[in-house]
Amino acid sequence: MRTLRSFVPVMLIAIFIFSACAPKPAAPVKIRIGTQPWIGYGPWWIAQEKGMFTAHGLDVELVDFVADTEVNAAFASGDMDAANLATHTAIKLFANGVDLKIVLLEDASYEADAILAGAGVQTIADLKGKSIAYEEGSTSDLLLNYALAQNGMSLADISPAPMPAADAGSALIAGQVQAAVTYEPYISAALAGGGDLRVIYTAGERPGLISDVFVVSGKFAKENPTAVEALLKVWDEAMAFYKSNPDEAKAIIAKAVGSSPEELATAFDGVEFYDLAQNRAQLTGEFTQTIQDVATVAKSIGLMDAIPDLKALLDASFLGKN
Repeated sequence: MRTLRSFVPVMLIAIFIFSACAPKPAAPVKIRIGTQPWIGYGPWWIAQEKGMFTAHGLDVELVDFVADTEVNAAFASGDMDAANLATHTAIKLFANGVDLKIVLLEDASYEADAILAGAGVQTIADLKGKSIAYEEGSTSDLLLNYALAQNGMSLADISPAPMPAADAGSALIAGQVQAAVTYEPYISAALAGGGDLRVIYTAGERPGLISDVFVVSGKFAKENPTAVEALLKVWDEAMAFYKSNPDEAKAIIAKAVGSSPEELATAFDGVEFYDLAQNRAQLTGEFTQTIQDVATVAKSIGLMDAIPDLKALLDASFLGKN
């Protein structure tokens, strides 16, 4: 027993030395993500609710902003490491010299952005000479200009009535304008408001034109490539939860947006989310043309002086192979 007793202290010392020298677990990577109350960013709230960030070694803070200009400024100043942005906004910031990468196509609007019209207006061609309410510089501006261009028209052929998208539908109901460009839930509210109103054009006419992307700063991506890959895996896990538990997922998203799932039903129906498998196809395929169309329309409405190198903006390298 003497040999065994003398062996135990030696073993304890060895274990102590090994423990002291063993590498400590890496601290969670802190990431600040700018976001807004839009359902297209919903998977991030699911991830937060279900502890998915922590499981991937990430310490994520979702910072909510009300206006586009606020989140844009915070990201451009470096206060945010990443942000959820409309595609045309990401292009605009990049064109203005902001160092960023689009690493994920999050969602695309199909029926959730639309042009509404009253009596006497059946098609886009019928909008000639009509007064149209829309929010300048927004996705509504983008959709209107694209629709007009597809019909050989421009803003010079209509009577613009700039106003917030939240007010456009109400102006149409009140008869202050003859058409309005807006998005859900304002579309449903306008159609339910009475009168002879109809949808004459939706974002589904050009899939991806009205879409949202996840961007990271070039500096953060270069210094934390593993963290960016982990973020995208989290998105994919949240997407899987959304598909397998739609009611609970929509309730989580609706709470974050500040509405009820019932109020957002048409919005959810009109938006398509993209998982990583779809992104691998999109960011090296169809979306490369879509983003060119978005940039062309954005330039035509004065959001930028020249279209930047879009190939340098898109980065599919963080998506992984499966």
